Amino acid sequence: MKPMLIVLLLAGIAVAQEPPAKLRVLVATGGHDFERKPFETLWQELPGITWREVKHPDVHRQFKADAARDYDVLVLYDMPSAISDEAKADLLALLTAGKALVALHHSLGAYEAWPEYWAILGGHYMLGPHTIHGITYPASTYDHDVTFPVKVVDAQHPVTKGVTDFDLLDEVYGKFWVAPNSVPLLTTTEPRSSPTIGWTHRYGRSQVVYLEPGHGPSSWNNPSYRTLLTNALRFAYDQTNSK
Repeated sequence: MKPMLIVLLLAGIAVAQEPPAKLRVLVATGGHDFERKPFETLWQELPGITWREVKHPDVHRQFKADAARDYDVLVLYDMPSAISDEAKADLLALLTAGKALVALHHSLGAYEAWPEYWAILGGHYMLGPHTIHGITYPASTYDHDVTFPVKVVDAQHPVTKGVTDFDLLDEVYGKFWVAPNSVPLLTTTEPRSSPTIGWTHRYGRSQVVYLEPGHGPSSWNNPSYRTLLTNALRFAYDQTNSK
């Protein structure tokens, strides 16, 4: 093989592995109300991304392989109850092959009748009592407008890098299930909340990050929350595409 051809091939490999300067983020919404204008402002102002929103019932079409080529990170900010067998298969195939996934706030309560989704996220908000791995859990709880301390578990983790402990005004969830193999990122001592409120998780070849805060502008405008979200997007992408 000629030396110049070798150089060109190696250059092509380097280019193929180079992460994008701006991540293409797809934000799924629907099934739960939210304040639209400040939510859009959050995504418009996050550094290092371009974004677009897809609302239900059109979200499930984005799980197909051809549609998934148009985004780097899938963000779930939705809470649908129903999903077809076809959409289930598409999502499982997508994550098994490798697609970065960041799930936020009420997405923890989506797909109440599909336990595999709980395995994907590494946790679940229960609308009613559920038995998981032989243990029966009560319905989860929520409380609005709670100011609570957010504790960083590992300040060196890529998701929490640059973030120290902070206070946050937001909705809290209590009594939700967290998978034993989820890795905690954020905790709280607020008694109305479950202790772990942020974690990482792997499903197939995909890196998953879940952040429980994110109900409204008090979180979206918080600099620490924005740093966590920005870091989560990049970490999920990097880890998914480095394996």
